Amino acid sequence: MTADLEDQPGEPPVADADESLDGSPTIDDPNQASFLDGGGDEPAAPEPAVPEPGASEPEPAKATEAKAEAKAEPETPGPKTPPTATNEAAPDYQVLARKYRPQGFDELIGQEALVRTLTNAFDLDRVAHAFILTGVRGVGKTTTARIIAKCLNALDGPTISPAADDEQCVAIAEDRHPDVIEVDAASRTGVDDIREILDGVRYRPVFGRYKVYIIDEVHMLSRHAFNALLKTLEEPPEHVKFIFATTEIRKVPVTVLSRCQRFDLRRVGTDELMAHFGGIADAEDAKLEEGAVRLIARAADGSVRDGLSLLDQAISAFCSTGATASEDDIRVMLGTADSAAVFDMFEALMAGRIADALAGLGTLHDAGADPLAVLQDLLELSHWITRVKLVPKAAEDAAVSELERTRGQAMAEGLSVAVLSRAWQMLLKGVGEVQRAPSAMPAAEMVLIRLAHTADMPSPGDIIKELESEPASAVPAATENAAPVADGNGDGNGGGARAVAANGRRADALAADPRDMPSIDSVPDPSSAPQAQADPQGFRELVEIFGTRREIALRSHLYNNVHMVTYEPGRLEFRPNEHAPSDLPGQVLNRLREWLGAHWQVSVSGAAGDATLAEQDEAAETATYREAAEHPVVRAALEAFPGASIEKVEARDPGTAGLLPDAAPADDDDETEDDDA
Repeated sequence: MTADLEDQPGEPPVADADESLDGSPTIDDPNQASFLDGGGDEPAAPEPAVPEPGASEPEPAKATEAKAEAKAEPETPGPKTPPTATNEAAPDYQVLARKYRPQGFDELIGQEALVRTLTNAFDLDRVAHAFILTGVRGVGKTTTARIIAKCLNALDGPTISPAADDEQCVAIAEDRHPDVIEVDAASRTGVDDIREILDGVRYRPVFGRYKVYIIDEVHMLSRHAFNALLKTLEEPPEHVKFIFATTEIRKVPVTVLSRCQRFDLRRVGTDELMAHFGGIADAEDAKLEEGAVRLIARAADGSVRDGLSLLDQAISAFCSTGATASEDDIRVMLGTADSAAVFDMFEALMAGRIADALAGLGTLHDAGADPLAVLQDLLELSHWITRVKLVPKAAEDAAVSELERTRGQAMAEGLSVAVLSRAWQMLLKGVGEVQRAPSAMPAAEMVLIRLAHTADMPSPGDIIKELESEPASAVPAATENAAPVADGNGDGNGGGARAVAANGRRADALAADPRDMPSIDSVPDPSSAPQAQADPQGFRELVEIFGTRREIALRSHLYNNVHMVTYEPGRLEFRPNEHAPSDLPGQVLNRLREWLGAHWQVSVSGAAGDATLAEQDEAAETATYREAAEHPVVRAALEAFPGASIEKVEARDPGTAGLLPDAAPADDDDETEDDDA
């Protein structure tokens, strides 16, 4: 509390309207600098108080003021001159990811669904009290949280498009707004940290309309911290908003998710990233080739921040002197292989040219490419060629270069899906081997050798076709001559067996001994060949098919958790119990149509139905044990050995029935005993 001129000596000072009881200025004090005015300028000197007319200043006060002025006069420096352009310090460099951070929803790229939903929510005044934003790194989770805080606290808001010079928004952008509190949950994970937040929730905002709590990496909070937050998160005060951001949404408890409005921020497409990075490069007066921007956008993998970091590095490395960054420069910076060289390697592998493939790997390795990265490029190339073969429009993507489009379409036309799938599987396994190997280069070479060696091997489908077509041509030829003679021409007249060579072409083998050849009588009749599997006649037989096909989980559910209502070949109606999965009917239907035909129908009924097969078997086993226990021989054994029990009951062979004592005398004895009784 300050002593005003109107306070008389000897009287207790009285607080003015612009002071609190302890003398500190309140928000309404016109002389108090606003928190939103920026913290870089020095506070203005307070204007001297003007005494009221007729009020006289006490003499002691005047003497004291005169002495203070005289004492401070020699130490007072001259007036400070405002900083000019010559003596003003240059601002620190800001990386591109911070310099071009979106300040509004109109600058946010790749998140159209989120922007549309929030725009409608602000227009209809239906803004939720808690949001949770999830997505991979660098897609704009924290940026979106800050933009929402701006929209909530704008002077003319809440609005989806606040003014750029709004003092509330400027304070939030400069991270000096007292009502927008950002918490790093990765470093403040305990319940005590959450308790600090909850203690401040009850107080109203100081300058803004809402108190906004932005909790980043919320999945790092402990279980007790989440529990402490639940009640306030469910029913917060009307002036409080919560915004959570996380990359691991599965680690957030469902009790928290159910109290928040969830937004999944998707990866930004390569074409959008290329346009965004190109605009920023133009704004920075940097020149990059289109192929260089494409490589950066691909390496970003949908993350805007990752891509801007790479773009910042590329500008510093290749564009600082006004030069143009080429595609080869970016490849050297990223340590990736040349796309043309990768295509050459893949083409050599598919043709079985092992020497060319190994030479290409050695050239890329000498140029600085990591062998693991080369295999990963080959893996991605095999996947992309498969997509082009099945979906030709995939080659028209803007992120695909002309070289990749031309050569990829040519390879897709010349390679089968079976060959491409086999290459994918071998490369996928090879990537894991290289990661675990003590030396990456030899391991990568062995992967390429295996892949090239199997390039011209037939696919399993081709082998089956060869085996199916072989008996029709070989068996009649074998029966025409009583004593076939083997020749090396492979014309089939020798009756020799045919084999499928490693390169997919049939090779003639030596003719077998005529005595080992099957006779005409032993040739199977085509009419007796096994046909497609017939429909099972009973439900239990149907369930056993699932066991035979090694669908163990489905067989277990059908056996333990299904009450059969109606069954006939081609149609199954059942009632699943509470332990059966919700998609069990669909899984059963798909398997039956795959194995037995498309005529099968599976439906769910509300009727009680029969007991489950497990219950039926348990009841049958119980009856069997009861029947065995009532047998005279077993009953006598149980009585002779107190504490004995029946452990297992096996079906008896009818042929051994006479080996056991006849039960009739025992029945007679029982009747006699009953009569005596």
